[in-house]
Amino acid sequence: MKLFAFLYHTLTGGFLAYRVLMLLINAATFPRLRPQSAAPSVRVSLLVPARDEEANLRRNLPGLLAQGAAEVLVLDDGSRDGTAETARQLGARVLTGEPLPPGWVGKTWACQQLAQAASGDVLIFTDADVTWHPGALGAVLAQLRRSGADLLSVWPRQRNVTPGERLLTPLAELPLIALFPLPLLRFPVPAASAANGQVMAFRRASYWHLGGHAAVRGEVLEDVRFAHRLRRAGGNLSLALGQECISVRMYRSYPDSVQGFGKNLLAVHGGHRALLALSFAFVLASYTVPWLGPVPGARRLRLASVAERLVTNLIAGRRQPADLAEGLLGPLTPLLMLPVYRRALRRQVTWKGREYRQ
Repeated sequence: MKLFAFLYHTLTGGFLAYRVLMLLINAATFPRLRPQSAAPSVRVSLLVPARDEEANLRRNLPGLLAQGAAEVLVLDDGSRDGTAETARQLGARVLTGEPLPPGWVGKTWACQQLAQAASGDVLIFTDADVTWHPGALGAVLAQLRRSGADLLSVWPRQRNVTPGERLLTPLAELPLIALFPLPLLRFPVPAASAANGQVMAFRRASYWHLGGHAAVRGEVLEDVRFAHRLRRAGGNLSLALGQECISVRMYRSYPDSVQGFGKNLLAVHGGHRALLALSFAFVLASYTVPWLGPVPGARRLRLASVAERLVTNLIAGRRQPADLAEGLLGPLTPLLMLPVYRRALRRQVTWKGREYRQ
């Protein structure tokens, strides 16, 4: 029993110290985008892969078209709604996607086709559910120039409306801000990299030097794999928080969040189901168990389980009372994530009407 208590205290205490350290480091060092209205000094292609995205395009495409890019291309990837017609009516150039070849994931194939049709010196891939606010393109190009990056990936600020969205969706920011040490990007460690497929801005030459999205054709977690390949090839990677420039409403309900996170959680754990199970046991022990009984370091762990999401939201620029109240969900997070883990353990996952083998 004493050995168990010692191991529990050591592991959870060490994890708590690491999280506090990461939050402090990233709060001080993470680049935040600031609106800049300057006209682009380079030719920019804004590229949107779209499958059944009529509603999102109606909301978000006007803001994208207003950024002043040389071109805005939307690829209709076999949509069953009015995606293509809506995009044309709003003023984008619409491409009709080719059938999905064997070995490709839908999004990587759509992005590859967009890149082949694009003429820009900077290629910016952005999802249809992402909102670009005034001055966003200027901010992205300024950060790309400042960092000297071959790839700049942006984490849009989460915009959650319903209570169901708030249960899990904001967790998309937590691994980056609370677990990933941004200063590691300065060191030649390819595995120590991250990216977010919602916004990825490439210098054209660097993108094609890596082979385009063909290099990650079969990856559900294509954004992170692309970042790994870029750094392994000696390229520079930069990350930034979207703040008031770029926002996103990823999912509209708790079930949508479960489906969305469940499709790539196994890939986040390197495809290892044993590691996935170990991960769940560890977060349960760190966030939930301290509230259920007297365990070593319970007071510190309880405080951390509530404060982590609150502090993460502050760093990400989400500071409304409802955003900060999400911290109260911390102790329940492992239980809320249980359906996500269960879904991630499946041999096949479904996304956008397509099945992918894990």
